[in-house]
Amino acid sequence: MGISAASTQRPKASTGFEYSFPAIRGIQAGREFYVSMCPLRLIPKIFLFDEDELTPEVRAQRVLNKGRLPALTKYILDNPDDYVFSALTASVDGDMFFDSISDTGPGMRTGQLRIPMDARFLINDGQHRRAAIEAALKENPDLGEETIAVVFFHDAGLERCQQMFADLNRHAVRPARSIGVLYDHRDEEASLARLLSLRCPVFKGYVEMEKSTLSARSRKLFTLSALYYGSHALLQGLELDTDAAAELTQDFWQTVDKAIPEWRLVRSGELSAPEIRRDYIHSHGIALHSLGRIGNSLLRESTTPSKWKKRLTPLAKVNWSRSNTDWEGRAIVGGRVSKSHQNLTLTVNYLRRHLDLALSPEEQRVEDAYMRGER
Repeated sequence: MGISAASTQRPKASTGFEYSFPAIRGIQAGREFYVSMCPLRLIPKIFLFDEDELTPEVRAQRVLNKGRLPALTKYILDNPDDYVFSALTASVDGDMFFDSISDTGPGMRTGQLRIPMDARFLINDGQHRRAAIEAALKENPDLGEETIAVVFFHDAGLERCQQMFADLNRHAVRPARSIGVLYDHRDEEASLARLLSLRCPVFKGYVEMEKSTLSARSRKLFTLSALYYGSHALLQGLELDTDAAAELTQDFWQTVDKAIPEWRLVRSGELSAPEIRRDYIHSHGIALHSLGRIGNSLLRESTTPSKWKKRLTPLAKVNWSRSNTDWEGRAIVGGRVSKSHQNLTLTVNYLRRHLDLALSPEEQRVEDAYMRGER
Protein backbone atom coordinates (compact mmCIF):
# COMPACT_ATOMS: atom_id res chain seq x y z
CA MET A 1 0.00 0.00 0.00
CA GLY A 2 1.27 3.47 -0.79
CA ILE A 3 0.25 7.10 -0.47
CA SER A 4 -0.09 8.94 -3.73
CA ALA A 5 -1.04 12.42 -4.87
CA ALA A 6 -4.45 12.62 -6.57
CA SER A 7 -4.22 12.70 -10.34
CA THR A 8 -5.78 15.63 -12.20
CA GLN A 9 -7.53 13.08 -14.41
CA ARG A 10 -9.32 11.46 -11.49
CA PRO A 11 -11.57 12.83 -8.70
CA LYS A 12 -9.34 14.64 -6.26
CA ALA A 13 -9.18 14.08 -2.52
CA SER A 14 -9.89 17.24 -0.59
CA THR A 15 -6.37 17.21 0.89
CA GLY A 16 -4.69 16.46 -2.43
CA PHE A 17 -3.33 13.19 -1.01
CA GLU A 18 -4.89 9.76 -0.61
CA TYR A 19 -4.38 6.22 0.56
CA SER A 20 -4.05 3.71 -2.24
CA PHE A 21 -4.95 0.07 -1.52
CA PRO A 22 -4.67 -2.86 -3.94
CA ALA A 23 -8.18 -4.25 -3.68
CA ILE A 24 -10.88 -6.55 -4.98
CA ARG A 25 -14.36 -5.12 -5.53
CA GLY A 26 -17.51 -7.03 -4.58
CA ILE A 27 -21.21 -6.42 -4.10
CA GLN A 28 -23.43 -7.28 -1.12
CA ALA A 29 -27.07 -6.21 -0.83
CA GLY A 30 -26.58 -4.01 -3.87
CA ARG A 31 -23.72 -2.09 -2.26
CA GLU A 32 -20.11 -2.13 -3.37
CA PHE A 33 -17.44 -3.15 -0.90
CA TYR A 34 -13.70 -3.74 -1.20
CA VAL A 35 -11.24 -6.24 0.24
CA SER A 36 -7.59 -5.32 0.63
CA MET A 37 -4.44 -6.32 2.49
CA CYS A 38 -3.09 -3.70 4.87
CA PRO A 39 0.36 -3.71 6.56
CA LEU A 40 0.05 -4.07 10.31
CA ARG A 41 2.15 -0.96 10.88
CA LEU A 42 -0.57 1.19 9.34
CA ILE A 43 -3.49 -0.34 11.25
CA PRO A 44 -3.10 1.83 14.40
CA LYS A 45 -2.50 4.97 12.29
CA ILE A 46 -5.48 4.60 9.99
CA PHE A 47 -8.07 2.95 12.24
CA LEU A 48 -8.41 5.26 15.20
CA PHE A 49 -10.62 4.29 18.11
CA ASP A 50 -11.72 6.92 20.62
CA GLU A 51 -14.74 6.03 22.71
CA ASP A 52 -14.15 8.26 25.72
CA GLU A 53 -16.48 11.09 24.80
CA LEU A 54 -19.17 9.10 23.01
CA THR A 55 -22.32 7.75 24.64
CA PRO A 56 -23.53 4.27 23.57
CA GLU A 57 -26.31 5.58 21.34
CA VAL A 58 -23.90 7.58 19.16
CA ARG A 59 -21.25 4.88 18.93
CA ALA A 60 -21.18 2.13 16.34
CA GLN A 61 -19.02 -0.22 18.41
CA ARG A 62 -18.98 -1.75 21.85
CA VAL A 63 -16.68 -0.31 24.52
CA LEU A 64 -13.17 -1.67 24.22
CA ASN A 65 -12.63 -4.38 26.82
CA LYS A 66 -9.05 -3.67 27.84
CA GLY A 67 -8.95 -6.84 29.89
CA ARG A 68 -8.88 -8.87 26.68
CA LEU A 69 -5.86 -7.08 25.22
CA PRO A 70 -2.97 -8.67 27.17
CA ALA A 71 -4.01 -12.18 26.09
CA LEU A 72 -4.50 -11.13 22.45
CA THR A 73 -1.19 -9.27 22.41
CA LYS A 74 0.63 -12.18 24.01
CA TYR A 75 -0.90 -14.51 21.42
CA ILE A 76 0.68 -12.49 18.59
CA LEU A 77 4.05 -12.07 20.28
CA ASP A 78 4.33 -15.69 21.40
CA ASN A 79 3.34 -17.09 18.00
CA PRO A 80 5.01 -14.86 15.38
CA ASP A 81 5.31 -17.76 12.94
CA ASP A 82 1.75 -19.09 13.08
CA TYR A 83 -0.70 -16.59 14.61
CA VAL A 84 -3.98 -16.15 12.70
CA PHE A 85 -6.25 -13.09 12.67
CA SER A 86 -9.44 -12.79 10.66
CA ALA A 87 -10.24 -9.69 8.61
CA LEU A 88 -11.12 -6.31 10.04
CA THR A 89 -14.35 -4.73 8.81
CA ALA A 90 -14.43 -0.95 8.45
CA SER A 91 -16.72 1.80 7.23
CA VAL A 92 -15.18 4.76 5.42
CA ASP A 93 -16.68 8.17 6.11
CA GLY A 94 -15.52 9.82 2.91
CA ASP A 95 -15.23 9.26 -0.82
CA MET A 96 -13.84 6.03 -2.20
CA PHE A 97 -12.57 5.73 -5.81
CA PHE A 98 -11.85 2.39 -7.43
CA ASP A 99 -9.66 2.07 -10.53
CA SER A 100 -10.07 -1.40 -12.04
CA ILE A 101 -7.20 -2.85 -14.04
CA SER A 102 -9.53 -3.74 -16.91
CA ASP A 103 -12.83 -2.58 -18.35
CA THR A 104 -14.05 -6.13 -18.99
CA GLY A 105 -13.76 -9.62 -17.52
CA PRO A 106 -12.27 -10.54 -14.13
CA GLY A 107 -10.03 -7.49 -14.24
CA MET A 108 -13.03 -5.30 -13.51
CA ARG A 109 -13.06 -6.68 -9.97
CA THR A 110 -9.39 -5.99 -9.17
CA GLY A 111 -7.58 -2.69 -9.03
CA GLN A 112 -6.63 0.19 -6.75
CA LEU A 113 -8.92 1.61 -4.07
CA ARG A 114 -8.18 5.28 -3.41
CA ILE A 115 -9.39 6.97 -0.22
CA PRO A 116 -8.68 10.61 0.72
CA MET A 117 -6.41 10.95 3.72
CA ASP A 118 -8.96 13.14 5.49
CA ALA A 119 -11.57 10.36 5.42
CA ARG A 120 -12.43 8.67 8.72
CA PHE A 121 -12.20 4.91 9.14
CA LEU A 122 -14.59 3.31 11.62
CA ILE A 123 -14.04 -0.31 12.65
CA ASN A 124 -17.30 -2.25 12.61
CA ASP A 125 -15.68 -5.51 13.62
CA GLY A 126 -12.21 -6.12 15.05
CA GLN A 127 -11.41 -3.25 17.40
CA HIS A 128 -9.81 -5.63 19.91
CA ARG A 129 -7.62 -7.12 17.17
CA ARG A 130 -6.65 -3.58 16.14
CA ALA A 131 -5.69 -2.64 19.72
CA ALA A 132 -3.73 -5.89 20.18
CA ILE A 133 -1.85 -5.25 16.93
CA GLU A 134 -0.91 -1.76 18.14
CA ALA A 135 0.38 -3.15 21.45
CA ALA A 136 2.29 -5.97 19.76
CA LEU A 137 3.99 -3.58 17.35
CA LYS A 138 5.43 -1.61 20.27
CA GLU A 139 7.25 -4.75 21.45
CA ASN A 140 8.05 -6.24 18.06
CA PRO A 141 8.16 -3.59 15.27
CA ASP A 142 9.23 -6.26 12.77
CA LEU A 143 5.61 -7.39 12.65
CA GLY A 144 4.76 -4.12 10.89
CA GLU A 145 5.43 -5.46 7.39
CA GLU A 146 3.00 -8.34 7.81
CA THR A 147 -0.55 -7.83 6.58
CA ILE A 148 -4.13 -8.34 7.62
CA ALA A 149 -7.22 -8.43 5.42
CA VAL A 150 -9.53 -5.42 5.65
CA VAL A 151 -13.06 -5.21 4.27
CA PHE A 152 -14.09 -1.63 3.41
CA PHE A 153 -17.70 -0.46 3.22
CA HIS A 154 -18.86 3.06 2.51
CA ASP A 155 -20.11 4.78 5.66
CA ALA A 156 -23.84 5.33 5.12
CA GLY A 157 -24.39 7.01 8.47
CA LEU A 158 -24.50 6.10 12.15
CA GLU A 159 -27.67 4.02 11.92
CA ARG A 160 -26.24 1.89 9.12
CA CYS A 161 -22.92 1.42 10.97
CA GLN A 162 -24.73 0.39 14.13
CA GLN A 163 -26.82 -2.06 12.12
CA MET A 164 -23.65 -3.49 10.55
CA PHE A 165 -22.23 -4.12 14.00
CA ALA A 166 -25.44 -5.82 15.12
CA ASP A 167 -25.58 -7.95 11.96
CA LEU A 168 -21.93 -8.97 12.14
CA ASN A 169 -22.35 -10.17 15.73
CA ARG A 170 -25.95 -11.40 15.61
CA HIS A 171 -25.12 -14.92 14.50
CA ALA A 172 -21.64 -15.21 16.00
CA VAL A 173 -21.52 -18.37 18.13
CA ARG A 174 -18.63 -19.08 20.44
CA PRO A 175 -17.46 -22.65 19.83
CA ALA A 176 -17.97 -25.18 22.61
CA ARG A 177 -15.07 -25.15 25.04
CA SER A 178 -14.52 -28.89 24.48
CA ILE A 179 -13.79 -28.51 20.78
CA GLY A 180 -11.53 -25.56 21.60
CA VAL A 181 -9.52 -27.86 23.88
CA LEU A 182 -9.57 -30.60 21.26
CA TYR A 183 -8.07 -28.36 18.58
CA ASP A 184 -5.66 -26.33 20.74
CA HIS A 185 -2.11 -27.57 20.23
CA ARG A 186 -0.40 -24.64 21.96
CA ASP A 187 -1.87 -25.19 25.41
CA GLU A 188 0.04 -28.00 27.15
CA GLU A 189 -2.87 -28.62 29.50
CA ALA A 190 -5.22 -29.04 26.53
CA SER A 191 -2.81 -31.65 25.18
CA LEU A 192 -2.79 -33.30 28.59
CA ALA A 193 -6.61 -33.44 28.70
CA ARG A 194 -6.68 -35.06 25.26
CA LEU A 195 -4.04 -37.56 26.37
CA LEU A 196 -6.03 -38.46 29.49
CA SER A 197 -9.20 -38.95 27.47
CA LEU A 198 -7.41 -41.41 25.20
CA ARG A 199 -5.16 -43.29 27.63
CA CYS A 200 -6.40 -43.01 31.20
CA PRO A 201 -8.58 -46.03 32.11
CA VAL A 202 -10.94 -43.74 34.03
CA PHE A 203 -11.81 -41.69 30.96
CA LYS A 204 -10.99 -43.76 27.88
CA GLY A 205 -14.12 -44.11 25.77
CA TYR A 206 -16.26 -41.98 28.09
CA VAL A 207 -15.26 -38.42 27.18
CA GLU A 208 -17.29 -36.25 24.80
CA MET A 209 -14.61 -34.54 22.71
CA GLU A 210 -16.61 -31.80 20.95
CA LYS A 211 -19.59 -30.72 23.04
CA SER A 212 -19.43 -29.08 26.45
CA THR A 213 -22.87 -30.33 27.45
CA LEU A 214 -24.12 -33.89 27.22
CA SER A 215 -27.53 -34.87 25.92
CA ALA A 216 -29.77 -36.98 28.13
CA ARG A 217 -29.05 -40.07 26.01
CA SER A 218 -25.32 -39.59 25.54
CA ARG A 219 -23.25 -42.67 26.36
CA LYS A 220 -20.40 -40.43 27.52
CA LEU A 221 -19.82 -39.68 31.16
CA PHE A 222 -17.58 -36.60 30.99
CA THR A 223 -16.82 -33.71 28.64
CA LEU A 224 -13.33 -32.84 27.48
CA SER A 225 -13.76 -29.29 28.82
CA ALA A 226 -14.67 -30.64 32.28
CA LEU A 227 -11.58 -32.85 32.25
CA TYR A 228 -9.48 -29.88 31.13
CA TYR A 229 -10.65 -27.56 33.91
CA GLY A 230 -10.36 -30.29 36.54
CA SER A 231 -6.79 -31.13 35.53
CA HIS A 232 -5.88 -27.45 35.20
CA ALA A 233 -7.07 -26.84 38.77
CA LEU A 234 -5.06 -29.85 39.95
CA LEU A 235 -1.80 -28.60 38.43
CA GLN A 236 -2.27 -24.90 39.23
CA GLY A 237 1.03 -23.40 40.37
CA LEU A 238 2.93 -26.71 40.41
CA GLU A 239 6.35 -26.73 38.76
CA LEU A 240 6.26 -29.93 36.69
CA ASP A 241 7.56 -30.90 33.29
CA THR A 242 5.16 -32.36 30.72
CA ASP A 243 5.83 -36.02 31.47
CA ALA A 244 5.62 -35.56 35.23
CA ALA A 245 2.38 -33.60 34.92
CA ALA A 246 0.84 -36.33 32.74
CA GLU A 247 1.89 -39.08 35.16
CA LEU A 248 0.69 -37.20 38.23
CA THR A 249 -2.65 -36.25 36.69
CA GLN A 250 -3.45 -39.79 35.61
CA ASP A 251 -2.44 -41.12 39.03
CA PHE A 252 -4.70 -38.58 40.73
CA TRP A 253 -7.80 -39.38 38.67
CA GLN A 254 -7.28 -43.10 39.09
CA THR A 255 -7.09 -42.56 42.85
CA VAL A 256 -10.31 -40.53 42.78
CA ASP A 257 -11.91 -43.28 40.70
CA LYS A 258 -11.39 -45.74 43.56
CA ALA A 259 -13.59 -43.53 45.77
CA ILE A 260 -16.42 -43.25 43.24
CA PRO A 261 -17.82 -46.73 42.54
CA GLU A 262 -20.43 -45.50 40.06
CA TRP A 263 -17.74 -44.59 37.52
CA ARG A 264 -16.46 -48.16 37.61
CA LEU A 265 -19.99 -49.56 37.30
CA VAL A 266 -20.44 -47.62 34.06
CA ARG A 267 -17.23 -49.07 32.65
CA SER A 268 -18.29 -52.60 33.63
CA GLY A 269 -21.69 -52.11 32.00
CA GLU A 270 -23.67 -52.52 35.23
CA LEU A 271 -24.95 -48.94 35.03
CA SER A 272 -25.40 -46.60 32.06
CA ALA A 273 -23.83 -43.17 31.69
CA PRO A 274 -27.25 -41.46 31.38
CA GLU A 275 -28.34 -43.02 34.67
CA ILE A 276 -25.25 -41.80 36.48
CA ARG A 277 -25.52 -38.25 35.13
CA ARG A 278 -29.21 -38.17 36.02
CA ASP A 279 -28.82 -39.42 39.59
CA TYR A 280 -25.36 -38.16 40.60
CA ILE A 281 -23.27 -35.01 40.18
CA HIS A 282 -19.76 -36.49 40.33
CA SER A 283 -19.29 -36.66 36.55
CA HIS A 284 -20.34 -33.04 36.02
CA GLY A 285 -17.86 -30.26 35.36
CA ILE A 286 -18.33 -28.68 38.79
CA ALA A 287 -17.33 -31.96 40.47
CA LEU A 288 -14.18 -32.49 38.39
CA HIS A 289 -13.15 -28.87 38.86
CA SER A 290 -13.73 -29.08 42.62
CA LEU A 291 -11.84 -32.36 42.88
CA GLY A 292 -8.96 -30.78 41.01
CA ARG A 293 -8.80 -27.90 43.47
CA ILE A 294 -8.90 -30.30 46.41
CA GLY A 295 -6.14 -32.36 44.84
CA ASN A 296 -4.02 -29.25 44.33
CA SER A 297 -4.22 -28.47 48.05
CA LEU A 298 -3.24 -32.01 48.98
CA LEU A 299 -0.31 -32.05 46.56
CA ARG A 300 1.01 -28.83 48.07
CA GLU A 301 0.75 -30.20 51.61
CA SER A 302 1.90 -33.80 51.04
CA THR A 303 5.47 -34.78 50.32
CA THR A 304 4.77 -38.26 48.92
CA PRO A 305 2.04 -39.86 46.78
CA SER A 306 1.15 -42.23 49.60
CA LYS A 307 0.23 -39.29 51.83
CA TRP A 308 -2.06 -37.44 49.42
CA LYS A 309 -3.67 -40.68 48.29
CA LYS A 310 -4.44 -41.61 51.90
CA ARG A 311 -5.99 -38.20 52.49
CA LEU A 312 -8.32 -38.73 49.54
CA THR A 313 -9.78 -41.87 51.12
CA PRO A 314 -12.69 -40.02 52.85
CA LEU A 315 -14.04 -39.14 49.38
CA ALA A 316 -15.64 -42.57 49.42
CA LYS A 317 -18.03 -41.32 52.12
CA VAL A 318 -19.27 -38.31 50.11
CA ASN A 319 -22.90 -38.67 49.06
CA TRP A 320 -22.82 -37.49 45.43
CA SER A 321 -26.50 -38.25 44.83
CA ARG A 322 -28.67 -35.42 43.53
CA SER A 323 -31.16 -36.36 46.22
CA ASN A 324 -28.64 -35.28 48.88
CA THR A 325 -30.11 -31.99 50.11
CA ASP A 326 -26.62 -30.77 51.05
CA TRP A 327 -26.03 -30.01 47.36
CA GLU A 328 -28.96 -27.62 47.06
CA GLY A 329 -27.56 -24.11 46.88
CA ARG A 330 -24.03 -25.48 46.57
CA ALA A 331 -23.81 -27.48 43.36
CA ILE A 332 -27.49 -27.47 42.49
CA VAL A 333 -29.69 -24.41 42.03
CA GLY A 334 -33.35 -24.87 41.20
CA GLY A 335 -32.85 -28.54 40.41
CA ARG A 336 -30.01 -27.90 37.92
CA VAL A 337 -26.28 -28.27 38.37
CA SER A 338 -24.69 -24.81 38.39
CA LYS A 339 -21.03 -24.05 37.82
CA SER A 340 -20.96 -20.41 38.78
CA HIS A 341 -17.88 -19.24 40.66
CA GLN A 342 -19.81 -19.14 43.92
CA ASN A 343 -21.27 -22.62 43.46
CA LEU A 344 -17.86 -23.99 42.58
CA THR A 345 -16.41 -22.52 45.79
CA LEU A 346 -19.28 -23.90 47.88
CA THR A 347 -18.78 -27.36 46.39
CA VAL A 348 -15.05 -27.18 47.12
CA ASN A 349 -15.88 -26.14 50.69
CA TYR A 350 -18.17 -29.16 51.11
CA LEU A 351 -15.42 -31.52 49.98
CA ARG A 352 -12.82 -29.79 52.14
CA ARG A 353 -15.00 -30.39 55.17
CA HIS A 354 -15.19 -34.12 54.38
CA LEU A 355 -11.42 -34.30 53.95
CA ASP A 356 -10.71 -32.18 57.04
CA LEU A 357 -9.03 -29.42 55.04
CA ALA A 358 -9.01 -25.76 56.09
CA LEU A 359 -10.80 -23.12 54.03
CA SER A 360 -8.99 -20.14 52.56
CA PRO A 361 -10.19 -16.68 53.69
CA GLU A 362 -12.13 -16.23 50.44
CA GLU A 363 -13.69 -19.69 50.74
CA GLN A 364 -14.65 -18.92 54.34
CA ARG A 365 -16.28 -15.67 53.28
CA VAL A 366 -18.38 -17.47 50.65
CA GLU A 367 -19.26 -20.20 53.16
CA ASP A 368 -20.34 -17.67 55.80
CA ALA A 369 -22.57 -15.89 53.29
CA TYR A 370 -24.11 -19.23 52.30
CA MET A 371 -24.81 -20.16 55.90
CA ARG A 372 -26.48 -16.76 56.42
CA GLY A 373 -28.73 -17.51 53.50
CA GLU A 374 -27.10 -14.95 51.18
CA ARG A 375 -27.20 -17.10 48.05
